[in-house]
Amino acid sequence: MRFRPCIDIHNGKVKQIVGGSLKDEADSAKNNFVSDLDADFYADLYKKNNIKGGHIIILNAKDSEYYEADIEQAKKALKAYPGGLQIGGGVNADNARDYINMGATHVIVTSYVFKDGKINYDNLNKLRDIVGREHLVLDLSCRKKDRQYYIVTDRWQKFTDVVVSEMVLDELSEYCSEYLIHAVDVEGKAKGIEEELAELLGNWGKLPITYAGGVGSFSDLEKLRELADNKIDVTIGSALDIFGGNMEYDKVIEFCD
Repeated sequence: MRFRPCIDIHNGKVKQIVGGSLKDEADSAKNNFVSDLDADFYADLYKKNNIKGGHIIILNAKDSEYYEADIEQAKKALKAYPGGLQIGGGVNADNARDYINMGATHVIVTSYVFKDGKINYDNLNKLRDIVGREHLVLDLSCRKKDRQYYIVTDRWQKFTDVVVSEMVLDELSEYCSEYLIHAVDVEGKAKGIEEELAELLGNWGKLPITYAGGVGSFSDLEKLRELADNKIDVTIGSALDIFGGNMEYDKVIEFCD
């Protein structure tokens, strides 16, 4: 289990939010932490620790007044750590190659691929053709409904008809090299992981998968490792001390190593 750090950007600031609170209306979210430091500070920190595979996530919509400020923060991070970070949030066929050229190792995509509640294979094929399967991460962030985990889009606000299942993971694995999966209902709450989801992902385990959501203690990390049979990686946000939490960044790295 590798530690995959994050840089979440909202309203032009590096933040940690409660995932389920994010709304496009008035660019609102419940904040756990708002940094006084720019994104390049965190990128440089991850670079110093030689941690690869972390992700930048732009949380504002493209029509937000803050979107350009988000992009500027993302550019700072990519410049500080070229070849070390992935990027997601508003990625499509028009800008995916630009992010790779800026230094991102991968682009992370949800809403462009999951359109109108379905998998849009035209868009998925476009992205694979433009950046290559080896540079594409599919974000299958999900929320629980009717005892199943449904992929959600548009900054986690809209349910699709697509359930995270072994069949879907198999099908989509032809197009991407990794998955990123936020358990949205527990994201930013640091009160425990989605155990059923972790077990499902570990049972599949055919591609690298990064799980995010709910980790608030080292016992949560141990539980994630056990349930997923040590086959998936982890992101920790609000619970990390560098984002105002109680879990020491250095000790998390040590634990995951």
